[in-house]
Amino acid sequence: MDVRLVPILLILGASAVYSGSHSLRYYYTAVSDRAFGLPEFSIVGYVDDTQSFRYNSDNQKAEPATQWMKQKEGPEYWEQQTQIAKGSEPVHKHDVKTAMDRFNQTSGTHSLQVMYGCELREDNSIRSYHQYGYDGREFIALDTERWVYVPSVREAQLTEQKWNSPEVNAPERNKNYLQNLCIEGLKRYLSYGRAELERRVHPHVRISDHQSDDATELRCHAYGFYPREIDVKWVKNGRADVHSEAAKEILPNPDGSYQLRVTAEITPSEGDSYACHVEHSSLKEKLIVVWPGPNKDGNNMGIIIAVVVAAVVVIAAVVGFVFYKKRNKKAYMKTASGETASNESADSVKA
Repeated sequence: MDVRLVPILLILGASAVYSGSHSLRYYYTAVSDRAFGLPEFSIVGYVDDTQSFRYNSDNQKAEPATQWMKQKEGPEYWEQQTQIAKGSEPVHKHDVKTAMDRFNQTSGTHSLQVMYGCELREDNSIRSYHQYGYDGREFIALDTERWVYVPSVREAQLTEQKWNSPEVNAPERNKNYLQNLCIEGLKRYLSYGRAELERRVHPHVRISDHQSDDATELRCHAYGFYPREIDVKWVKNGRADVHSEAAKEILPNPDGSYQLRVTAEITPSEGDSYACHVEHSSLKEKLIVVWPGPNKDGNNMGIIIAVVVAAVVVIAAVVGFVFYKKRNKKAYMKTASGETASNESADSVKA
């Protein structure tokens, strides 16, 4: 069976953190073998959308992933985190084998992924989560309202019975961390990296289309924005949302910003208008980019370029005229100042 290491944010359905809220999340990944060259076990930690912590079984060392974590936490902290990660490693490797047994699998490359953490909302309310995924599907998750583990598949029922039993009582054991220690850690890390974590970078938006015989695919690409949470959609005639078949997957950029492309298939009719609507915490108002219509991209760009060129020519002409007037005025003043001024000027040049 091929391993399906789908990004864990998608596997476990971690909800987005909205403007004004902050989160601390950890993601564990364990694989049954190294067929794809992956570490057998790894951990990454995130404060909001920024990776702050990393560990893997190859280097056996917990490390800061941001400058502010490196500066604020000393060697003792990282040694402590290294020991905690090393203790978690054999547990999660064993859990992969257990999951394989539940699915009657004796070979192949398989993955177990875990996400847990907490969220502090703008109104100071708290949300927490602890979820497991196996081979790209949800496996079991903690219901933090009833504080019981709930299986997502039949094969997780034995795990649910064991963890919820009075003897193990895993929900209660995890409750203190998720509701208290996790929030304390989140607040501390936020104080370290507030300048970076609370920055706002507005999205750039580009629209295009692809024509086929019977339909038109509209494409709206928002890129370079931070934080991650954004709403991008196509709207018809200023009112109706246009359904998009494609999954709205927000992807990271190397510089720490994000990008998203939303597509919609339409059959244009006379009088209909389409626009891409973008909402983001960096924007004071909704950004609306209107689709110019089929096969008009090149013409519009030409118009934009022509306008820019014309503007440059006008500005150059104005600047030239002003410079010309100033130069002539100076020449006139020199001539009118008389012989003494001319001699003084000559002396100053000689000096």
